[in-house]
Amino acid sequence: MSSRNSIAGILASVVIGALVALAGSDGSVDVGSVPVFALCGLLSFVVNWVVFVPSNIAKTEHYFDLTGSATYLTLVVVAVALSDDLDTRAVVVALMVAVWALRLGSFLFMRVRRAGKDGRFDAIKQDPLQFLMTWSLQGLWVLLTVACALAVITGEERESFGAFAVVGAIIWVAGFAIEVVADRQKSAFKADPANEGRFITTGLWAWSRHPNYFGEITLWTGIAVMALPVLSGWRWVVLISPVFVTLLLTRVSGIPMLERRAAKRWGDDEAFQTYTRTTPVLIPRPPR
Repeated sequence: MSSRNSIAGILASVVIGALVALAGSDGSVDVGSVPVFALCGLLSFVVNWVVFVPSNIAKTEHYFDLTGSATYLTLVVVAVALSDDLDTRAVVVALMVAVWALRLGSFLFMRVRRAGKDGRFDAIKQDPLQFLMTWSLQGLWVLLTVACALAVITGEERESFGAFAVVGAIIWVAGFAIEVVADRQKSAFKADPANEGRFITTGLWAWSRHPNYFGEITLWTGIAVMALPVLSGWRWVVLISPVFVTLLLTRVSGIPMLERRAAKRWGDDEAFQTYTRTTPVLIPRPPR
């Protein structure tokens, strides 16, 4: 990737992030004269840029995923600390994001530690601008993903914990459970020496080729449902959150990348061909 493309990617990330932060700030409580939502938007990038500096010097991606989780936690803590009159909906949403971030961040960090590296970064980390673009994209990714949660926490208007909140919370719990179980099943499968060189087809992975991603999309959709009663004006833009997560995982860096990697490794295996033919890519279905 050329330096020009990397710079364009960095600028695009900042511009998109600024526009979402501006929209989310409509109806946000202020700290001084600055909307708390906008402050969180700025912090999403700053946290990643700060950690980028030593990571670039050491040419390491070991703290990339951990920084992503730390960014989520930072934004939630700042939003909670600076917002007024937090209600049950805001507290529950904040706890949901915190639990998810702590669980996933530690899981991904330990996975990289065990593997020794993340192969996606082999070439990227050698080019400072391209590496910076990756960290900037993570800042944008965090902001877009957590936008609905921030709207709930930082909103000036509060609503009772009604039907939308209950339904959204149930959806979140279901998604979180699916993601956790799927990750644990795959980790246990890989840890068994007997499965060396094999692909997982058991547990939730018999229902979907990417059940963890289905859980991820589901839980952020749950938070979006919880946010619906407190959205108004430009804050409706924050509903980009579950849409962004879905597009990212199904069209960009999630499923497409893993499907290509799997096809390259097992594409000629008849069992793999049967598995891909009979098992849904994302939405679970009972095995036939």
